[in-house]
Amino acid sequence: MNNNEAKHDQTDQGARQPYQVRLPTFITDAEEMGLGDVITRATASLGFRPCGGCEQRAAAFNRWLVFSGRRPG
Repeated sequence: MNNNEAKHDQTDQGARQPYQVRLPTFITDAEEMGLGDVITRATASLGFRPCGGCEQRAAAFNRWLVFSGRRPG
């Protein structure tokens, strides 16, 4: 297996790590939070109830981007 095939297999299996954005701890409480969680909380505070599609999108956003207050390990 060459290098390109190995990369292709990793992305097919979902082994890719989410992008991580570090924020000050007074904003994030030193807890990781995905983009989907942020959007879900914001829309819930406006009175919207999540449906099945919303939950799937939130999970996809969480896999894509994570907000964190600590350095990536």
